[in-house]
Amino acid sequence: PAEPTLVLRLKFLNDTERLARVRPGDTVGALKRTYFPGQEQQVRLIYQGQLLRDDAQSLAGLHLGHLSVLHCHLSPPNVTPTAPGTPGPRSPAPAALGMGSLALPLFVLLLALLWYLQLQHRHVFTATATTCLAGLTLLVTFVAFAMYRR
Repeated sequence: PAEPTLVLRLKFLNDTERLARVRPGDTVGALKRTYFPGQEQQVRLIYQGQLLRDDAQSLAGLHLGHLSVLHCHLSPPNVTPTAPGTPGPRSPAPAALGMGSLALPLFVLLLALLWYLQLQHRHVFTATATTCLAGLTLLVTFVAFAMYRR
């Protein structure tokens, strides 16, 4: 009989996730080699607050369940000085822009447009609409500070 497969959630520091299909008999090292080829030395896997140091440990020994979360930290590769004329290491690809990273700037732009319209066309905005606009502006300001305070 074939060994059952598990689906693990690999969660990164920037809150992105990747699904990994593994067998319980696979080792931590095999997981790193499969999903982080060439980066095995830079990746750190954390499960339930514990750093998984032993690459020979089996995933079954960790008692991982279906859709268990493994937190992943990728440290930058060690930079070694290169001789002049030899190509250096390639720079990492820029992170993809997702809808989450664009939502706050779009809200700010929309609020700026609404405030402009409120100032230019006061007769269209009632007192209730202006109060709601002020409250929404305050809410977006708090969200912006909470997101970018890190």
